[in-house]
Amino acid sequence: MARTSPVFICSACGGETLKWQGQCPACGEWNSLEQRVLPRQKATASPFQAARPRPLDSTLATGMERLASGQDELDRVFGAGIVPGSVTLLGGDPGIGKSTLLLQVAAHVAAAHGVLYASGEESVAQIGMRAQRLGLSAAALGCVAETDLQSILALASERKAALLVVDSIQTVQSASVDASAGGVSQLRECTAELVRFAKTTATAVIIIGHVTKDGAIAGPRVLEHLVDTVLYFESEAGSRYRIVRATKNRFGAINELGFFAMTEGGLKEVRNPSAIFLSKAPEPAAGSIVTVTREGGRPLLIELQALVDRMQFGLPRRVAQGLDSNRVAMLLAVLNRHAGVSLQEYDVFVNAVGGIKITETAWDVPVVIALASSLKDKTVPNSLISFGEIGLTGEVRPVAYGEERLKEAQKQGFKTAVVPRENAPRKPLQGLEVIPVARVGEALAAALGKV
Repeated sequence: MARTSPVFICSACGGETLKWQGQCPACGEWNSLEQRVLPRQKATASPFQAARPRPLDSTLATGMERLASGQDELDRVFGAGIVPGSVTLLGGDPGIGKSTLLLQVAAHVAAAHGVLYASGEESVAQIGMRAQRLGLSAAALGCVAETDLQSILALASERKAALLVVDSIQTVQSASVDASAGGVSQLRECTAELVRFAKTTATAVIIIGHVTKDGAIAGPRVLEHLVDTVLYFESEAGSRYRIVRATKNRFGAINELGFFAMTEGGLKEVRNPSAIFLSKAPEPAAGSIVTVTREGGRPLLIELQALVDRMQFGLPRRVAQGLDSNRVAMLLAVLNRHAGVSLQEYDVFVNAVGGIKITETAWDVPVVIALASSLKDKTVPNSLISFGEIGLTGEVRPVAYGEERLKEAQKQGFKTAVVPRENAPRKPLQGLEVIPVARVGEALAAALGKV
């Protein structure tokens, strides 16, 4: 008779613990742990043959051709295409377009390779209706409405699929785990089995994952450690633009971005993403300036806006959207000490247009210019662009890839650039006047005149 082992399983998230607790350690739910007695399974031999070491040169000689997704923006995020045998986890808010994007990718890959699209949330008829609405040629695309993982893997092996899409991991369950679908143990085991399948068959696997209210992929953090690539689908509320961001990528650069627009025919890639973040206002406005930031492997032009308003009561407010609020507070102190611009009695609001989050420090100089512009009600010319980091002593520091940023500004038609002295180009750029500055006061004078 097989021995049994008592465990306590959370009814809310499926997490397991060896002893009872008032609060589930996985999800924090109270009084949700229930005792269950599970049979201890005997260890079985591995179904896979023992791996034998091979010279690295032999694997490099064969090579692996990446799969084109049909979207250049998505291929950029993957790192020049989908690697055979890789496992990708795609997360995003409900209704943002995860299933739509992957259905488009699956239909494109199916034109030349075997593909299986496994959905636990929609029927095959519903997937077909969506493909028809998107105008996809899905004759060679194999779709199945299935939640049993072993059945999905068997079908993928039978079709010799080069790409397997699982929509979503929260609906799939493995028979080897005695827990409900979506539980912590199920998520962990199903993802591990998909990784083993991908590595042994060279099938590229893309998994859709739900996200929590905090924006993180639901389930244990180990999911992101198991897979090769983690992508997040992001969008501003009410916007038709979508951003795919790589936060982990074993085969390409992290923090690479892909830009898409949601249309009636599905997700279309945006060829000129800088146009999303630039204002269409015909006349310049006080507190508005354009900067060049670098996200992933390319420069992007983004409009920054600042509003300075005299506070009515209490402490002055410091609000930043898309920028580090602590760094904004530091820049206010630098302005006061080294440029003679005091904002101690004013509420300050700073915003990066388009909903993008800028993580580098090249926005220091343009934000300082925008703050002074709003305070003095002086407009910055629409043809002026700026970037650069500011130190605590008021010096303007250079940033990486300065020449690439200037060339992007030149390509977009800007006429003047206020940049750090060390980022000034060695050769003049046709049509672009570069004004090098070394101190924060010089930057304000170059953009606004005497402040």
